[in-house]
Amino acid sequence: MTKVSFTILFQFLFFISFAQQNLVPYVHPLIGTEKMGHTFPGATVPFGSVQLSPDSDTLSYEFNGKYNGDVYRYCAGYKYEDKTIVGFSHTHFSGTGHSDLGDFLIMPTQGALQLNPGVASNPKGGYRSAFSHANEVAEAGYYKVKLDDHAITVELTASNRVGFHQYTFPKSDQSHIILDLMHGIYNYEDKGVWTYVRVVNDTLITGYRQTNGWARTRTVYFALSFSKPFKSYGQKNLDKVQVYKGFWRKFDQTKNFPEIAGKKIRMYFDFDTNEGEKIKLKMAISPVSQENALANMQAEIPHWDFEQTKARAQADWNKELTKIQIDASETDKVNFYTSLYHSFINPTMYMDVNGQYKGLDQGVHSASGFTNYTTFSLWDTYRALHPFFNLIQPGRNNDMVQSMLAHYDQSTLKMLPVWSHYANDNWCMSGYHSVSVLADAVIKGTFKGDAQKALDACIATSNHRDYEGIGDYIDKGYIPESANRTSVSNTLEYAYDDWCIAQLAKKLNRSDVYATYLKRSENWKNVYDTSIGFMRPRLANGSFKPEFDVYKTEGQGFIEGNSWNFSFFVPQNPAALMQAMGGPKKFANRLDSLFSMHLPDEFFAETEDITREGIIGGYIHGNEPAHHIAYLYNWAGQPWKTQERIRMILNMQYKSTPDGLGGNDDCGQMSAWYMFSSMGFYPVAPGSEEYSLGSPSVKSARLNLENGQTFTIEAINQGDKNVYVQKVLLNGKELTQPVITHTDIMKGGKLTFYMSAKPAKK
Repeated sequence: MTKVSFTILFQFLFFISFAQQNLVPYVHPLIGTEKMGHTFPGATVPFGSVQLSPDSDTLSYEFNGKYNGDVYRYCAGYKYEDKTIVGFSHTHFSGTGHSDLGDFLIMPTQGALQLNPGVASNPKGGYRSAFSHANEVAEAGYYKVKLDDHAITVELTASNRVGFHQYTFPKSDQSHIILDLMHGIYNYEDKGVWTYVRVVNDTLITGYRQTNGWARTRTVYFALSFSKPFKSYGQKNLDKVQVYKGFWRKFDQTKNFPEIAGKKIRMYFDFDTNEGEKIKLKMAISPVSQENALANMQAEIPHWDFEQTKARAQADWNKELTKIQIDASETDKVNFYTSLYHSFINPTMYMDVNGQYKGLDQGVHSASGFTNYTTFSLWDTYRALHPFFNLIQPGRNNDMVQSMLAHYDQSTLKMLPVWSHYANDNWCMSGYHSVSVLADAVIKGTFKGDAQKALDACIATSNHRDYEGIGDYIDKGYIPESANRTSVSNTLEYAYDDWCIAQLAKKLNRSDVYATYLKRSENWKNVYDTSIGFMRPRLANGSFKPEFDVYKTEGQGFIEGNSWNFSFFVPQNPAALMQAMGGPKKFANRLDSLFSMHLPDEFFAETEDITREGIIGGYIHGNEPAHHIAYLYNWAGQPWKTQERIRMILNMQYKSTPDGLGGNDDCGQMSAWYMFSSMGFYPVAPGSEEYSLGSPSVKSARLNLENGQTFTIEAINQGDKNVYVQKVLLNGKELTQPVITHTDIMKGGKLTFYMSAKPAKK
């Protein structure tokens, strides 16, 4: 055999071995379900509308007329620390620091019928059940648990719009399936606006539920089908007694009545079961109508083969997971592919099989030429998740940008989304970071739509004067402390977003817009106090706020971070920030201080989303504003410190255990940081083509790009102690700066890191 033939054969066999990989076993959905990760363990498919998962308690958002701080632990509905399960609902956020959803909770029971959920201290006092992690299985696309108090085994899987349940019952003439239409995450007394249920026959019901809350006009329609006819059914209506009752009281609506409406409804369905009998349920959802929900079910899961649906869900996951194939330790593979899994949960598809969806104007629209998405946690995800999509999911990211522009078209305010879900914008967090996502997608060639329209939408959003200090920001170049409690971080974030608009305008040859927004992008200088070297709130008269603590978050002008972290938030121009801080040496020393200091507990006691686990020195990895900071040593001429810090963060903040995340995963942002950094590069400033190099933790990685190219990363002499990079070669040519570009990657090729236990100081 010739050398050339042997090489071709080897490459072919190498490709086949990768193609046949089953990466699903490396996904551990329980990672992040303990402490502050706020992930859920249940069944979903990539970017699916349904997230079918257990909820482990029913805490109210409100207690004695005030915010109940304990509810924060239940942003994802499930806490690994809990010992009981209330039921299984069909919609969840992954990793957020606020919440909603938890629609259509279903719980199988047997014995005397109970229609209250009970409490964790006495699960037998309600329909909830004790469970053990020893009898719990969580995989990509599949979840299984035994309900100890009911002797029922629950299995869950899903398609895009349908949740599929399989319950194995004991022998009983008192088997029940509860449908709790009151249940929700971040629930409170008046969250349920209206509920309607129609019992079509003894195996099918349809209806809808409208809620208030984070999304104030959210309506979800459903169709629920049973594999076995129920022998009887009924409801309990817990609405407040009203003076006007209408004339529906002529009927007994509590039992076997086929049309039900109210605000607070729980339903039950009765069965006789044999030992080991399986009853299956399919719950389809729709943003538009009951008819569409039923059509979604018939299109996606027209059968009752649970194993077939599970296999399809896991095949869908494996298809997505194999877009990046790595060689690493078994633990690192678990962390990597679980991160990839978490990154591919949100944003979520928001349209029916016929293309219809409900728009921001509450009207029914049809997505023409794109898939409509929702769940845009943009304050988090603009940093690394959407840039990651531009590499690995460019087709989907194009659709996501199209969805944002549809949101803009339907908005009476003519603003791009800030934090949108389910035909609403909940306006959570700060900045107008849609512009970062749009600019990054256009500049990197991902967006295939009207780029001029995208720029116009960015300009309109950035000039909405009555939104969170934008008017003052335009007039003064900063937001006064008296006008906004997060005046400094808002000013910094607007300045970065404006730089993104400038880059987009430059790309599109809009020189006047470029000049205007490049100037606006320098507004960070207006909140930088040169006398102390920190970002600091300014008063309306231009003076800096006298009472100020650089370690404290609350009341200091920042959101989810203190001045130590936010003072490094000039991702659009680290070189200028470095000069403002005294040059490369002093800049690096400041970075050293951030990572090495001790931040006393008192300075993050009031921030419910951060615990000691998410902090390294004073660097807060558990919150997003600091995610680029470790890479800033590259600008100071000390890349070996970037390499050292990155590997430290990877090891300390990501573990293959339920408490393995040091903060909220935030719809995949924490996970995207992990994947970029473990492969050796990171987008410090989305809106630029450049990625800053770090220190890969994998031995190798193969990126199978949508354009048909492959990009390979190899770390020579990789090891736990070999965290330093001696040199980097791109397609055999040594790089002189710690930078690669998006174009470099999309062309395909090979990036080779030569690793060592000693830093390469020059």
